[in-house]
Amino acid sequence: MEKTWLKQYPAGVPPEIKSDLYPSLVALLEESFRKYRDLPAYVFMGRTYRFGQTDDCSRAFAAYLQSLGLERGDRVAVMMPNVPQYPVVVAGILRAGFVLVNVNPLYTPRELEHQLKDAGAKALVIIENFAHVFQQVAHAVPVRHVVLAAMGDMLGVAKGAIVNYVVRRVKKLVPAFELPAAVRFNDALAIGRRKPYTAPALGPDDIAALQYTGGTTGVSKGAVLLHRNLVANVLQCEAWYQPALRKVAPGEQVVTVCALPLYHIFGFTANMMLSMRTGGCNILIPNPRDLPGVLKELSKHRFHSFPAVNTLFNALARHPDFGTVDWSHLVISVGGGMAVQSATAKLWLEKTGCPIVEGYGLSETSPTASCNPVDSTRFSGTIGLPVPSTEFMLLDDDGREVPPGAAGEIAIRGPQVMAGYWQRPDETAKVMTADGFFRTGDIGVVDERGYFKIVDRKKDMILVSGFNVYPNEIEEVLTQLEGVLECAAVGVPDDKAGEAVKVVIVKGNQALTEQDVRAFCEANLTGYKRPRLIEFRTELPKTPIGKVLRRELRDKRMAEPPAVGAA
Repeated sequence: MEKTWLKQYPAGVPPEIKSDLYPSLVALLEESFRKYRDLPAYVFMGRTYRFGQTDDCSRAFAAYLQSLGLERGDRVAVMMPNVPQYPVVVAGILRAGFVLVNVNPLYTPRELEHQLKDAGAKALVIIENFAHVFQQVAHAVPVRHVVLAAMGDMLGVAKGAIVNYVVRRVKKLVPAFELPAAVRFNDALAIGRRKPYTAPALGPDDIAALQYTGGTTGVSKGAVLLHRNLVANVLQCEAWYQPALRKVAPGEQVVTVCALPLYHIFGFTANMMLSMRTGGCNILIPNPRDLPGVLKELSKHRFHSFPAVNTLFNALARHPDFGTVDWSHLVISVGGGMAVQSATAKLWLEKTGCPIVEGYGLSETSPTASCNPVDSTRFSGTIGLPVPSTEFMLLDDDGREVPPGAAGEIAIRGPQVMAGYWQRPDETAKVMTADGFFRTGDIGVVDERGYFKIVDRKKDMILVSGFNVYPNEIEEVLTQLEGVLECAAVGVPDDKAGEAVKVVIVKGNQALTEQDVRAFCEANLTGYKRPRLIEFRTELPKTPIGKVLRRELRDKRMAEPPAVGAA
């Protein structure tokens, strides 16, 4: 495919990045620790943590891990929300020469057991709130060393004790557990400070992280991200963000809202690693679902960058406390993780003056693969242009490039593309082409300018009487209807058509009726795209970052009784 998208790049964004600028992610981290030592790196619960503090603590943690007798390349799992211990632990794991395994803190025991076994994790760093989950599977996994963190560990003796008391005793957020061999986080740091640290000789092809993915589509698999993959994506994002970041006053530190979970690849790269490279500061939000708490925290800060998912942008913009925050310094709002809906983008722009620029990527691409220009003045409805050093192709089922104007599976080649799936050569072979393109499973189209648009996931396409129906299109239309707060469309079995369209709607206005929805669809969708079934619910099932779980809406065992039945 001709790289027509390069003609659309904003001034100053290069077509290629120097992906070998650092031999490893550790080299990038250590340069930033030196360069920005006295600058704030994180803010959490009213306390500021400087780059130098993260440097010192992570070096101590690296020495502690090395003292356990682990071998180079061993996997260390981390199961924590957005707390200041997270960047310390991650930097420590990498600096010790081990492999990071990010774990969703909300995993069930079954999911946690699978991931720890699959990764072969020898050690686990876990916040005590979820220690009871690990306890249930501890006997069945390869983990031999457990470090136990608490919410107040890095808040100082007095404040830390108060926070831990409130979390444990008042809010009762720490269920009872017994892990007698576990070492407390602060004790691990103290041990590490007394131990020698040996810097490993890491290269670009060493494994940095196993990022698990595919849990909503099948067995969860670990995307093998090499040091060079993550370095490249950080540099790609840095290059792409420049037109917006130039709007920040000279000498002013860029501050980013970190509401995305850092254990998710979007937050890991767009928040932690990008800010590490650029010397930026992250406002850590441990629970983005607590909207009043998020807005209360943001009201205390001046910030410039806000990466998030559609559901969070939408929920915040509609919250009555939204006006308590000063949004006037915001220069970049990046939407990813799921499709950004135009109704959300329109409202966000009206309320903040900063348009959402939608990007696209996957765990397998570290994650950023494309993004709209950050100097855009309006929402495009596309996933934008491939970022520097990245190629896109649209393929048919046989792996051939589709003709111009046709929809095809998006395939990506670039330095950020994973090495493969951890110990799954069969699964790797299914998604990697002979010439190095990663087949995403997303169906897309491209316009004459080189802007790509997702029409849907291959697996989510609904086949109605031989016609392809893409859920994103239906959802995009329905969110234009007044009274629809959120919605999702799925295919359900139908005796006549093979499949029928079902929509599940969360009301923003209780006066909305099924008849209103049907009339709106009749006016805006052709016959075979109109929903046969309509349900109203109080909420949609979502992943921790806010992506709607369509699978659960199709699964009758997970369904709650509809408030309004089907026609």
